[in-house]
Amino acid sequence: MTNWKKKTGYLLSVLMLASAVTACSSGSDKEETSAGTSPSQAGTTETSDSDSNASNASASGFPIVQEPIKLKMFAQKSPPNGPYEDMLVFQEYEKLTNIDVEWEDVPTEGFVERKNLLFASNELPDALFKAGITQLEAVKYGSSGMLIPLEDLINQYAPNLKGLLEQYPEIKSSITAPDGHIYALPAIVTLGSGRTDKFWINQTWLNKLGLKAPETTDELLNVLRAFRDNDPNGNGEKDEIPLSARRKDKDIVGNSIINQFIGSWGLDQQMGYDLNINNDKVDIWFDNPEFKELLQFVNQLYTENLLDHEVFTQTEAQYIAKMGSGNLGFFANQANDPFTSKKDDYVGIAPVAGPNGDRKAFGKPVARDFGAFAITSVNKNPEATIRWIDYFYGDEGSIFFRYGIEGQTYNLQSDGKPEYTDEILTDSRGTGTTIGQFSPWPGGGAPHLISELNSSAINPKEVQAAQEALEPYLPKEIYGAPIFDEKTSKEVNTLRQDIDIYVLENSSKFITGALSFDKWDDYVKTLEKMNLGQLEKIYQEAYDKNK
Repeated sequence: MTNWKKKTGYLLSVLMLASAVTACSSGSDKEETSAGTSPSQAGTTETSDSDSNASNASASGFPIVQEPIKLKMFAQKSPPNGPYEDMLVFQEYEKLTNIDVEWEDVPTEGFVERKNLLFASNELPDALFKAGITQLEAVKYGSSGMLIPLEDLINQYAPNLKGLLEQYPEIKSSITAPDGHIYALPAIVTLGSGRTDKFWINQTWLNKLGLKAPETTDELLNVLRAFRDNDPNGNGEKDEIPLSARRKDKDIVGNSIINQFIGSWGLDQQMGYDLNINNDKVDIWFDNPEFKELLQFVNQLYTENLLDHEVFTQTEAQYIAKMGSGNLGFFANQANDPFTSKKDDYVGIAPVAGPNGDRKAFGKPVARDFGAFAITSVNKNPEATIRWIDYFYGDEGSIFFRYGIEGQTYNLQSDGKPEYTDEILTDSRGTGTTIGQFSPWPGGGAPHLISELNSSAINPKEVQAAQEALEPYLPKEIYGAPIFDEKTSKEVNTLRQDIDIYVLENSSKFITGALSFDKWDDYVKTLEKMNLGQLEKIYQEAYDKNK
């Protein structure tokens, strides 16, 4: 117990020293957004007269509030995460800030339904964390007054966010609604490898079978067949899984197995949707011949039992377990933290070339996860709340958020970067699950800064090499999703609700063989009747406006 108190005290003193920021004294002064604040500023609660009149929150330093307050937060709990109230990061942050957070953490499966019910019933928390609020939801609930504008709060109380918006103007343009307000905050990813899914293949299996990494879809088929038939794990049973993919309800086509191969047919994901931009022309490719060919390829994978038949039903936790088992041949994932114990078995490769020579990768913009955090209209302490979240967008705060306590959950390396302790890196549960007990970042979608400084766990040398394999095939420009005005948002929402479900259901049927490709023309005609052309026109107008 004594040792714990010493470590806690050390954390608090380090955080107070590192995180104090200088409030603007004039319109031309800039606030510090990273390390370098003086010890005399740490822990202070000096406020201007306007701050004192407006809020209990201080403009800088810790604690954030003199008098303790409580905030209710509704949060998504990814499979690797433990209960938020038990997380070491939040327990220590409460001591530092004087803000007690009452968490309602909801598992990923079912989270969207719970979130929709929350807004429909108007039983709002003070804030939503790791919330996955869509652009359409931000406009809808922002314009109705359920979510409050954040831009003035950012300017006055969030120096880290303010600095990032100035450094990366594309962030602000991608999160600002047509009415000029910012209703939700993203995860901000300045780390290139944090914005892509890598293609991982079991190099141990390749070596055992005398195979090389595939360069084309035909070569991939042969490799997967060898994984299926030739017992690469050496146990005498046909229990290997040649290929699998995560199922994500929020994906347009419902499953990332299609996303893994779109680049092999020249397809892209731009503007937050399944569309290409060629010569300034927007093309939603749901009705394209290339999409049909892609579905035929995935159908072949499924029919030959090269593709895991649980891809349409498995939970995120089940997919993570398969990655960590080492019994998976080929898959996609951002980093290798879910399979750290098996990392030596896998290597990242370039996307495979399709039958027409197409070989593309795709990535996400710097503002990677829209709608990760929002403040609602029932919140009586918005100034304190924006300060609470802003700390995680700075260097020190993001390290604390991701790594916890120095000397207990991480140590600083010779290069000054943090690294988890050996106990965490070798935990039998897997690194992601182990970290997820004291920090909410595993599983993705958390509102914070992800940079080279704080990302050793997701950017080790193996991930850097996998990123290098992708980079020649990434698009030169990655366009973020547009935020439409309320009227257009309603139209887009109506169109996409019908079209996305239709594409989801039929693409799954094409893949599994429940729907014959002889019905492709009927499928295309139905999309025409569902006004796919009008949806494409709306995205074209948004592109033309912002290009």
